[in-house]
Amino acid sequence: MRIGELATAVGVTTRTVRHYHHLGLLPEPERRSNGYRDYSLRHAVVLARIRRLTELGLGLAEVRDVLADDAGRDLAEVLAELDEDLARQEAAIRERRERLRALMADAEQGRLPAEGPVSPELTALFREMAERDGEGYASAMAAKDREMLAFIETSAPPEVRESMLASLRAAFQAPGAVERWHQVYALLDALADADPGDPRVEEAALALAGSMPEALVPDGGGVGGGIDEHSSFLRALYADFAPAQAEAVRRALRIVTEGPR
Repeated sequence: MRIGELATAVGVTTRTVRHYHHLGLLPEPERRSNGYRDYSLRHAVVLARIRRLTELGLGLAEVRDVLADDAGRDLAEVLAELDEDLARQEAAIRERRERLRALMADAEQGRLPAEGPVSPELTALFREMAERDGEGYASAMAAKDREMLAFIETSAPPEVRESMLASLRAAFQAPGAVERWHQVYALLDALADADPGDPRVEEAALALAGSMPEALVPDGGGVGGGIDEHSSFLRALYADFAPAQAEAVRRALRIVTEGPR
């Protein structure tokens, strides 16, 4: 058989056949006097087996093990490992679909946050904030705050996320918390077109420092330890604000970590 005939018979492409030759999965056949490969039925049998194994989900390295006459792993062992891997994938897919169903339900009821998708816990917190904040939830600075929370939740390790959510919920449910955050957002929004030397910057910094949950202080900012002003995270954070707003946030972080001067 010619290579095209072999490929057609087994239901693969000639490129696939050549790839298997390159990897050593399919033995090279003898060549005719004209230089063309001359495939036998045995080649078709091996190629068909490779196709069946790959369709089960085996990688080509695993296929090589199965086909090897020596030092290869037993097919039953490879299949058992594949089954375990598929079981893990099934569990992950079920979890993702459950989350998608919850997100779609929130979307149908108009409860999906603009910053989504985020975790069900953060979605619930955003929803509670919207219900209690009223007009304050629409503040430009409040929207930036939610974007930052969504970013931290995505990028932080699980234990940091849990600490952050617990800290946020506790801070938000404290008496007068909503009113204090309304004041903070209003002060920061008012600095959008202000000069960094504006006296309102200090007022906004003090208000922000007094309301900031400890879990939201950037790494490197332990009490008394100061904050690395040159960190790439903080540079990006400040760049996202207007100059006066950035100065207020900078001063607030210093107050939280070093105390008021």
